[in-house]
Amino acid sequence: MALAGSSVLNILQHSDEDPPAGDVGNQAMDSDDFGSRKTSGSSSEAFGGGARECWAARYTFALMAFLGLAVEYSLRVNLSIAIVAMAGTSKVNATTNASQDVCLWNNDTDSGGKVTEGEFDWDEQTQGLVLGAFYYGYTLTNLLGGRAAEHFGGRLVFGLGAATSSFISLLSPLCARASTGLFIASRVLMGLAQGVTMPALNSLMATWYPPEERAKFGPLIYGGMQFGTIVCLPVSGWLSASEFLGGWPSVFYVFGALGLLWGVPWFLLVHNRPENHPRISEAELEFITGHRNTVKKAEIVAIPWRAIITSGPVWACMIMAWGGCFGFYALLTELPTYLANIQHFDMNNSGVLSALPYVCLWAIALIWGALMDGLYAAGHLSIRGIRRLSTAFASYMPAVALVVMCFVNCNSTLAIVVLCVAVGCTGSCYSGNLLMEQDIAPNLAGTLVGITNTVGSITGFIAPAVVGAITTGNQGSLSAWRTVFVVAMLTYVVTVTLYLFLMSSDVQPWNEPKEVKKEIKEETRF
Repeated sequence: MALAGSSVLNILQHSDEDPPAGDVGNQAMDSDDFGSRKTSGSSSEAFGGGARECWAARYTFALMAFLGLAVEYSLRVNLSIAIVAMAGTSKVNATTNASQDVCLWNNDTDSGGKVTEGEFDWDEQTQGLVLGAFYYGYTLTNLLGGRAAEHFGGRLVFGLGAATSSFISLLSPLCARASTGLFIASRVLMGLAQGVTMPALNSLMATWYPPEERAKFGPLIYGGMQFGTIVCLPVSGWLSASEFLGGWPSVFYVFGALGLLWGVPWFLLVHNRPENHPRISEAELEFITGHRNTVKKAEIVAIPWRAIITSGPVWACMIMAWGGCFGFYALLTELPTYLANIQHFDMNNSGVLSALPYVCLWAIALIWGALMDGLYAAGHLSIRGIRRLSTAFASYMPAVALVVMCFVNCNSTLAIVVLCVAVGCTGSCYSGNLLMEQDIAPNLAGTLVGITNTVGSITGFIAPAVVGAITTGNQGSLSAWRTVFVVAMLTYVVTVTLYLFLMSSDVQPWNEPKEVKKEIKEETRF
């Protein structure tokens, strides 16, 4: 955690070397992808007459949000590794007629793992149900979380959601040993708690960051998802294979405890709005409030449902949410199982190697964000161009990699390399479609992310179920996994193509509805 925190800190401390703040209102109306944007001086000039602060309030928010997402994703994905120990792995019988469609066990290779005896008798379909149960709950509370954040503030909604899911994690081993149904219910409840958090976070980001900073801060904050995954997968593999706190139960205890500890500084240091922050400088406050037309305002506005439902850009967000999430969740939840049952990595190797693609994703996200920031500053790309290019790269490149996966067969080294490309390239979406709700309607960013994340999270239980259905009875079959890769590839290609036709980066007219319900209450300061 300290290493990641220091790397984020170093990047943030240079973030006042921003691209030009410019005439953001005019830039939002610019439909050209390349160049053609107006500038009126750098954001460092807008931010205190050229003086740079050592540490700004929005850097603290970025760091705490990064760590919060790391906590949430560790709680979300730790089951992907723990389930290998909970349900066990099977050894392929080399004498079967299907032996040419499987990777035979080879104890002389580095990937030759050991058969893991599981505590629970769960077949592939049951495992798919267990892995997808989180997303049944997660789907239900996204819209509620977005609206709650707009009424009560994202700080409270995000913090309570993460802390509650951490507490549920501590109870997970007890639930699993009581009954499979109770364990599934606990995963659903964890999903309910975390479902409110992404909309709440987007509402906060729309408040604290103007459009020209989002391509830079977005990857930094969303990188917490990858950091949580990177740390969780190998650590979970090690914990599951150890005797610490009983093996696999320690996975839930350790990350649940870390989540509760994170909640303390979150509530002490993070605030809903710059105007309410007790330690923000006048320069930073002036910089943020100088973008009133493109950041979220304090007023709570009524939801213009008709305008939202008939909006092409909103449909673009929903379509891309479905496609991007299906491919991501199919790999996120099933990658450890693939490495264990197809490539025959043991528990420790499976956890470490499952994390490698997400190391690549995190690195690409940060590099891509810096690249887009530089191209915007140089006038080579508009906001719209950044969103389009980032999203296209994040979908078409994984689609190509998934096609290659169909021909990898039993080459375990090549499988890891190609999976690193498939997962890693999706990191550019943090400068792309994941920021679009903040662009088109900052006042309703929480609600819009609630809608689009609901659509995307449905794939969280559909993807494992589809993979489970395809691989049931064929857990070691290469042809079954080729089918999985082709389905994910087609989903990427179709959805991103539709997105590119429908997307926009312009603030939509319905962002400023006529009816204003009330202003959000000033938060209680600690």
